[in-house]
Amino acid sequence: MRIAYFDCFSGASGDMILGSLIDAGLSPRGLREELKKLRIPTVRLKTERVLKGSLAATQVIVEGRNEKRTHRNLKEILRIIERSGVETDVKEKSKEIFKRIASVEAKIHRTPAEEVHFHEVGGLDSIVDIVGSVWGIRQLGIEKTYVSRVNVGGGFVKCEHGTLPVPAPATLLLMEGKTIFSSGVERELFTPTGAAILTTLGSEFGSMPPINIDRIGYGAGRADLPHPNLLRLIVGTLGSAFGKERVVVIETNIDDMNPQFYDYVMEKLLAMKVLEVFITPILMKKNRPGHLLTVICPSEMLASVIKFLFEETTTIGLRWHEEERAKADREIIPCQTKYGRIRFKVSRWEGKVVNLSPEYEDCKRLALEKGVPLKQIFEEAKKEIITLQKGGRRPSHLQEK
Repeated sequence: MRIAYFDCFSGASGDMILGSLIDAGLSPRGLREELKKLRIPTVRLKTERVLKGSLAATQVIVEGRNEKRTHRNLKEILRIIERSGVETDVKEKSKEIFKRIASVEAKIHRTPAEEVHFHEVGGLDSIVDIVGSVWGIRQLGIEKTYVSRVNVGGGFVKCEHGTLPVPAPATLLLMEGKTIFSSGVERELFTPTGAAILTTLGSEFGSMPPINIDRIGYGAGRADLPHPNLLRLIVGTLGSAFGKERVVVIETNIDDMNPQFYDYVMEKLLAMKVLEVFITPILMKKNRPGHLLTVICPSEMLASVIKFLFEETTTIGLRWHEEERAKADREIIPCQTKYGRIRFKVSRWEGKVVNLSPEYEDCKRLALEKGVPLKQIFEEAKKEIITLQKGGRRPSHLQEK
């Protein structure tokens, strides 16, 4: 899997993200050609090689000739994107980013999202930053994006809404459930545009994943700071960490909910793509029987799972903690048995096959179709496993890697 890791030791902004993508190999000419599809003739994209401290980087400057408007509403921005000639998936992801910004601005100012006027992110440069970043990540073949914890800066920033604390309220809401910190620099290092792009495109926030490095890019910020004002982008393939990954374990004790609801709750959680959900019978205070509901999910799902549990169960409190788990590599392969086709789940650890097991649903289907006892289907599947393990009809993709 081709991945990207944004190292935000000096925050991030839309132009820094674009600069890091270009520095990592994205063609400036190709980007300009793509941006022409926005049909905004007044916009011109410039790139410069600059030094920040002792490090060379790419700085992106978006110039809007005769561009006097500094704000637009959501409907206007979505219309510009929708009428453009960029590819459909780039359109949809770019619109999603602007809708997220509108949502948090609406919450901050207590107004409907449709009535939100974008100021700092309403200029044509922000449309270019967002559409360009979505297209650039896709163009570099990046399948999954990781983001470090983010240095947001400190102090205050002046904007259309007046003087605001750093991080700006919109940035803070966009980063809900993610890790931020401040190095003490009195400057806005992380902008709402940067936050909207990275939280929409980023799959995981935190420590660097194991990565086989292919390219490295530096996107320059405009200000000169005591430290290199850069966004570092590392592009490569996902390396092996022996199946280790960080997860969040969420738990809540429940003793007053209709037991019939648990089926619904579990189905909904699994539909949200949590990693695991299970229920354990427990005895609570005053010896009341209850249930311990446990959900395991990626860290970026923490906020959405908490919201779901409060809305859909009777819990009035819950707890969570981070853990590291080890996961064998898995794949599904089909095998033909005398009863029909059965899929097998193949598990590997460090490249070696450690488990082969038939899919229950396939065995159940064949038992019903053939009128054969389910245990007989499983016995036949076991014979197939033995044959595979002995190498009698070992498919090439089962060879140890």
